[in-house]
Amino acid sequence: MSDNYLTVIPTDPSWQPDRDAADHAAAVLSGLLPDNDARRGLDVRWHGTVEAVSCGGNLKTISCPHCGTESGDWWGEAVQERYDEGFSTLLVTVPCCGAETSLNELVYDWPMGFASFRIEVLYPNRGWLTEEELASVATAVGHPLRQILAHF
Repeated sequence: MSDNYLTVIPTDPSWQPDRDAADHAAAVLSGLLPDNDARRGLDVRWHGTVEAVSCGGNLKTISCPHCGTESGDWWGEAVQERYDEGFSTLLVTVPCCGAETSLNELVYDWPMGFASFRIEVLYPNRGWLTEEELASVATAVGHPLRQILAHF
């Protein structure tokens, strides 16, 4: 059996809202879901450290934001190293062009990212949020968000 998730995370991996803002954002997101089955899958999570928020099997490519070169094996090794260090930093020097960037700023096709806070919906029964819908959830939480559709 496979699982599908719609997840929204702050664009800043270490940013976390207070409980009231998170509850407000969850209520807004809940209102954008098509039915009660999807609403039952909604969950708000805070993490003690930054975590990778994957898109699972949807991931096609990872590219450098500076030169556009697709990553090789170095990406998985870099994530593992940052994980082993408790994600105290996401900074990496990309081997393709030598630029320093963040793992969070790489170009993921499909989107994914890193966060210490998330609102996720298991079996959302819908696809991507529109720009306006994502903006309404971001306004409610008080911080810009990115969305991730995951398939595991």
